[in-house]
Amino acid sequence: MKWHEILIRYGEITTKGRNRKLFINRLKENLRYTFADIPNLRIRSERDRMYLSSEVDTEMEELIERLPHIFGIHSFSPVAQCEPTLEVMKDLAVEIVKGMDYKGKTFKVNVKRSFKKFPMETYELQQTIGSYVLGSLPGMTVQMKNPDIELRVEVREKAVYMMVDVIHGAGGLPIGSNGKALLLLSGGIDSPVAAYYMMKRGVRVEAIHFFSPPFTSDQSLGKVKELCEKISRFGGNIRLHVIPFTEIQQKIQSSVPENVTMTSTRRMMMKVADIVRKEIDAKAIVTGENLGQVASQTLESLAAINDVTTTPILRPLITFDKLEIIEVAQKIGTYDISIRPFEDCCTVFTPANPKTKPRVEKMNYYESFTDFDEMIERAVKNREIHSFPKKKTDEFLDLL
Repeated sequence: MKWHEILIRYGEITTKGRNRKLFINRLKENLRYTFADIPNLRIRSERDRMYLSSEVDTEMEELIERLPHIFGIHSFSPVAQCEPTLEVMKDLAVEIVKGMDYKGKTFKVNVKRSFKKFPMETYELQQTIGSYVLGSLPGMTVQMKNPDIELRVEVREKAVYMMVDVIHGAGGLPIGSNGKALLLLSGGIDSPVAAYYMMKRGVRVEAIHFFSPPFTSDQSLGKVKELCEKISRFGGNIRLHVIPFTEIQQKIQSSVPENVTMTSTRRMMMKVADIVRKEIDAKAIVTGENLGQVASQTLESLAAINDVTTTPILRPLITFDKLEIIEVAQKIGTYDISIRPFEDCCTVFTPANPKTKPRVEKMNYYESFTDFDEMIERAVKNREIHSFPKKKTDEFLDLL
C-alpha cells in the first residue's frame, strides 16, 4: 500500500487557544530542521492537523521511523487520500485492507464525518464501506470492540483520508515554544534525562560541561558529545559549551576544607553557568539533581549552591529515585553511553567524608580568601562551543 501522507495530531497544542498558531508554526519549523536531510519533504498545516508527504517511498519510511521522537506530536498515522465520492472511497478501503494480513482477522470501519454536507450519515457510511470490504475480501468477521483491523475514515470537504495505524508520538510541546535554558551536563545518567523532560515541555536546551584535563580524559568529553548527539534527535539543535575547569577545581582543593570541596565545586560551576546563561539569553539553569542521592543533593547543600545566583534553577528529577531515572535513560537511549567508565570532574576529587549540611555563611567565608571571579571569567572566555547534530546543515538553525 502506498501511503500518500502522514497525518499528525497535535494533542496538548490544541489547548492553547489564541496562541495555538504559534505552537503549530514552532512544530512545523522543528520538523523542517529535524528532517533537513529529507530533500523531498512537504509539510502542510491546518488548525487541528498537520500533514507530511514525500514522493519517495524510502523517505516516507524514514519519517515514520523518526517521528515518534519529536515533541509536540500526540500521535500520527500514515494515510491514503481520495476524492469524497462513495465509489472511490469503497475501492480505496478495499485496496488498504487487501494490503494487510487480513484473513481470519476481525474488522471494523470507523467513520468521522467532519464535512456534514456529505450525502450519507456516519452510520450509513460505516455500514456501506464495511459491507463492501467484507464482500470483496472474504475471511474476515466484524467485531466492534478491539478488532484486529480498524479502518478509520475521515470525511472532509475536499478529500477523504483513510488509515489503519495510530502511532503514539512523544507528546509534550514543540521545542523552543517555552524559551531556552542552560543544562549542566556531566556525562552521567541523570542530566540527559533532565534534558529530555525539559525539552518535552517545549524548552530549548543548551548544555555546559566542565572539563578538567588531565584528571578527566578525552574519552569522557567524547561521551558528553555523544550524549548531545543523542538528545538532539528529539527535535532541536544542541550547543555544548565546554569549560576548562582544571584551574578552578585545583584551587578549590587547596583553599577550602576538604569536606566542603564538593559543595564549593558546585557553587563555582553555578557561577560559571550563570555567566554563560546570560550570554546566550537563557532564562534558567537546569540540573539532573535529585534529592538525597549524594552529599551535594541534600536540602542544605542545594540551598548553599543556590545562594550564588538568583537565576531560576530547574531540577526536573528532584523527586525521582535512581531506578526511575535509569528506566527513562534506557527508554531514550542515553543509558548505555552514560555508564561508560570515564570519570567526570565531579567524581575525580570526591572527598572521603563530604559534608551533607554545609552552612552558607561558612561557604562564603572559606571562598572569600581566593579571587575565584578572575578564574571564572578566564574559563568562560576560553570555552569551546560545539553544535549538534553534526550531520545537519545550519540552514534552519536560526529558526529554533
